[in-house]
Amino acid sequence: MAAWLGPRSAYGASSSPNLAFPTAARDRIAIASYPFRDFIAGGDAKLGATSRIDLKDFASHVKEKFGINKIEPWTGHFPSSDTKYLEQFRTAVEKAGATIINIAVDGENSPYAADAAERERAVTFSKQWIDKAVALGAPSIRTNMPSAKDSAPDVNRTADSLLRVAEHAAAKNVVVSLENDNPVSEDPFFIVKVIEKTNSPWVHALPDFSNTLASSNEDHAYAGIDAMFAHAYCICHVKSEETTQGGKLVQVDLPRAFGYLKQHNYRGYCSMEWDSPSDPYQGTASLIDKTVRLLA
Repeated sequence: MAAWLGPRSAYGASSSPNLAFPTAARDRIAIASYPFRDFIAGGDAKLGATSRIDLKDFASHVKEKFGINKIEPWTGHFPSSDTKYLEQFRTAVEKAGATIINIAVDGENSPYAADAAERERAVTFSKQWIDKAVALGAPSIRTNMPSAKDSAPDVNRTADSLLRVAEHAAAKNVVVSLENDNPVSEDPFFIVKVIEKTNSPWVHALPDFSNTLASSNEDHAYAGIDAMFAHAYCICHVKSEETTQGGKLVQVDLPRAFGYLKQHNYRGYCSMEWDSPSDPYQGTASLIDKTVRLLA
């Protein structure tokens, strides 16, 4: 496994991130905790409490089930984010011989709200999770951009907020990524405009293969994936299908999506995020096999 200069680097803050990614296809794969929300304590579990696993044990569980030693935990699964739990989590991950490669961070405040106080809360929240990433040894976070009740998406206000987040990220050697998730506030082309306006080496795109496809037409969705990979650095979300709000199952053209990945010489991690009503264990295993073939 390749090493990286991560948040614990003895060199302190640098002018740009310097992560060294593995090159073997299987070593580039991570498993997101979000698809396993029915099986993790604190999630929307269908299982009894005794049948669920604690997030800190997810890395060992993933390694046993899939032979993958990299995970991407979601903040909704953290039973606590205090110092004691973060220490326990990091110890459990290290004991499993695994690594946290990214934290998917979901907050409630919009970085582009007209209300300055709400923007301040959004910035503070992202900064706090950058600090928690340092505590966990994670080199990056994905911070979300919720819709604002008092404003349409605004590039300038979003970029101003993210510049403040980026300054903190640079000081901590943690990369911040933006994902095409919310169809209003996180449209891929809006994200690209924000990244270009922010113009920080610490702010990048996190292309998700199906989020935009589930809420928009194919031309817009695939053009968005292409545009985001031009700004991607360390993390993307691989999906092969997703159910729309209307209940329709949409299929991802995986060769096309991976074609954009290769076209833009993306070298970062591919996080498996199975997001269908069917069994996430079988779905994730299938995604791993397809990803290994398409990365080769």
